[in-house]
Amino acid sequence: MLVRLRLSAQMTFSHFSHNGKILPSEQSVVPLSRIEYTYGFGVYETIRVVAGIPFFLHDHLDRLRISAEAIELEHSFTPQMLEKSVKELIEKTESKAFNLKMLLIGGATKKDAELFILCLNPLYPDRKLYKTGARCISYQYERAFPQAKTLNMLQSYLAYREAKRAGAYDALLINSKGCITEGTRTNFFAMKGKKLFSPPAAEILLGVTRKAVLQVALANGYSLEERAIPLRTVASYDGAFITSTSSKIVPIARINQAALNPQDPHLQELIKLFDQFLKTCNGKLD
Repeated sequence: MLVRLRLSAQMTFSHFSHNGKILPSEQSVVPLSRIEYTYGFGVYETIRVVAGIPFFLHDHLDRLRISAEAIELEHSFTPQMLEKSVKELIEKTESKAFNLKMLLIGGATKKDAELFILCLNPLYPDRKLYKTGARCISYQYERAFPQAKTLNMLQSYLAYREAKRAGAYDALLINSKGCITEGTRTNFFAMKGKKLFSPPAAEILLGVTRKAVLQVALANGYSLEERAIPLRTVASYDGAFITSTSSKIVPIARINQAALNPQDPHLQELIKLFDQFLKTCNGKLD
């Protein structure tokens, strides 16, 4: 039995990359009997592509490496080979804007690891959320390897499903101390004035978009403090937001029953600054 990896709802992409070789999408399959895949022994990255430019490619490749090292997934793919494979697939793809998903699946030995790169349609938020703000719920869960983006996403899937059932945009994960760590597919920030507050770096996935947002914020007079953010204290902040590859910066209007101000002037300023950065950065961080 085989599981097909091509996941496309709006646009059909004709090719994918397997271990550096461009192949027709019909061949993008993994045997269901492969225990490493079915047990989630793998890591992945999602890269935004606009006008042929893979945004923050080197940062994504570096995090893929960090994720693999965190779960001791050995492989023989070099950074140069990964970058070459990404660019070759982009050249083969006609769409102007899409996401690339890199799946690095481990094996019994280093040579058995496989690399799949797929083209996917981005899941953009409703544009009105950038003004009205998103609703989030809380969900009790701590990831086993917080700084690794692994394929073992069952609890995050269940949390996200719970959010959708509640009519919310995302679920914010709560640790054993009652503190917010991150969303199921997003990073979380709270803010007072131009000071940003983030959960401690050791407890979260260090998102590439999070890194880009911080670069823009710190260059424009904002500051950052990493500290525990108890769920019970969220209403005391001026605002809060989440970040991800496809959503960029989405302000939060409500977490459970706690109301926040999505129109906070400093938050809206940061959204505009980041949008402008994305238009002019040519897909690279300093």
